[in-house]
Amino acid sequence: MPRMLGMRVPPATDLQGLPPEALALIEQMQRHIERQEQALLTHQQQLAQGQALLQRKDREIALRDAKLEKLEFEIARFKRWKFGARTEAMNAEQRRLFEETLAEDEAALQAALERLRAEGKAGGDKPKAPPRRPRRQALPAHLRRVEHRHEPENTTCPNEGCGRPMTRIGEDVSERLDVVPAEFFVHRHVYGKWACRCCQTLKQQPAAPQIIDGGVPASGLLAHLLISRFTDHLPYYRQEAINARSGVHTPRSTLVAWAGQAGAALEPLYDAHKHFVLGSRVLHADETPVALLDPGAGKTRRAYVWAYARSWHDLTPGVIYDFCLGRGAQYPVAFLAGNERLGHRRWTGTLLTDRYNAYDTVLDERVHPDRQAAACVAHARRKFDELAKAGTSALAEEAIRRFGRIYEIEGELGSLDDAHRRAAREELARPLWDALKEWLELERRLVVDGGTTAAAIDYTLNYWKALTRHLDDGAVPIDNNHLERQIKPWAMGRKAWMFVGSELAGQRAAMVMSLVQSARLNSHDPFAYLSDVLRRLPTQLNSRIEELLPHLWRPDGAGDTAA
Repeated sequence: MPRMLGMRVPPATDLQGLPPEALALIEQMQRHIERQEQALLTHQQQLAQGQALLQRKDREIALRDAKLEKLEFEIARFKRWKFGARTEAMNAEQRRLFEETLAEDEAALQAALERLRAEGKAGGDKPKAPPRRPRRQALPAHLRRVEHRHEPENTTCPNEGCGRPMTRIGEDVSERLDVVPAEFFVHRHVYGKWACRCCQTLKQQPAAPQIIDGGVPASGLLAHLLISRFTDHLPYYRQEAINARSGVHTPRSTLVAWAGQAGAALEPLYDAHKHFVLGSRVLHADETPVALLDPGAGKTRRAYVWAYARSWHDLTPGVIYDFCLGRGAQYPVAFLAGNERLGHRRWTGTLLTDRYNAYDTVLDERVHPDRQAAACVAHARRKFDELAKAGTSALAEEAIRRFGRIYEIEGELGSLDDAHRRAAREELARPLWDALKEWLELERRLVVDGGTTAAAIDYTLNYWKALTRHLDDGAVPIDNNHLERQIKPWAMGRKAWMFVGSELAGQRAAMVMSLVQSARLNSHDPFAYLSDVLRRLPTQLNSRIEELLPHLWRPDGAGDTAA
């Protein structure tokens, strides 16, 4: 009877009497059983090793998944810090301080995340689908290209038995962006002298007028100086150090003198630009504080930059700044009063503001019946947004939702002209405004006086006429966000400058930044604009000064700025 696999054979006690053929067969069966037992043992060992390997793989996958989850969490947290300025504990100043470090950390975490995903793919695991990345924008076509050719040293077929010359069938091109530090160069003007030996007459081409006669700087260097100071917000001592790395000695006192002379040369253009901006019947207005050095007191005092911009819907944009010693109503009153000497009339139209009480004097109907007020809807919405974030009012979320529907409609009307925009607002937006007013009046009866919710509702209802002014005039924007964006360069600059050295320096900064920021609004490169203007100003007729305004400027392709 055959025995089961692994069953021990009972001791053979009566095998001596068996024939030799039976004994050989029994021995053969015993060897077969031993081989099967050995194979089973080997299989069990391999199975145990496989199970140990699977357990180790499971632990490695679990560890990698944990690392992936941690890295994804860290990246999400960095993005919240980076893009959630108003919702996180970090204030704006801290965020600016750590912004570069956060960007570096985010890049390092992203690289580690990609490496872990690549390891998972190499190990046979099915990785998560990578997030869709935006298509990289092509490098600007106007940049100079330095071509590097990469071809095989030997273009003979490497296959054994062939050795024929290969044919070029195409190429792959990759581009990488590089930079060369700013290069200083010298314009060498040679004025030939011509004499008549008979008449003893000398003839020579006169020198072209410059912003700084007899000085070293060309218009390109002056533009670079002003752009670095008022656009890149580099203090003069840092510009001195940067120039020194190129072997050019420009003491701080020299840079200051050059900037002062260039600023003075721009004053007639600034006056013409002011006339252009105030030619709009719809103006944005706002103000921002800056620190002004007070040498007598040994400290700084608060001054203000008042900003005025043509309507966001105006086809020819422009912004102008006015540096003033205070925030009183006398400053905008004087700025909008016109200039009889220059033939500029007093400004009339609609002024869009944040309802700071100084503007009440500017818009007093008894004194200025041809002026009217428009209020910034974003400021009204912001009051409810603050309530929603604080979690102190149940109606704040509903108010934000209603304002959101109004802004959705406004966002669809940007490409229309003023007449069609007004008609669309009347049809689509006015019913929402009427419903909002009815709802606010109803809720106001249920809110206790003196609270923040009551204050937010009262602000909206008290300035209702000014807040809805845009419904009656298609040229009036819904909010003042356009001008707030134009004030941001001042907010960035005052962190770098620390303070303005004098009232005259503040006025010079206002002139330069008015022209530079307006050039940006008209899609001009600030350096190209300013260097060309500074080159042409000394010979530009006063009657044609308007040709150099940002919205009318056209480069003529000549000048000292070309190498």
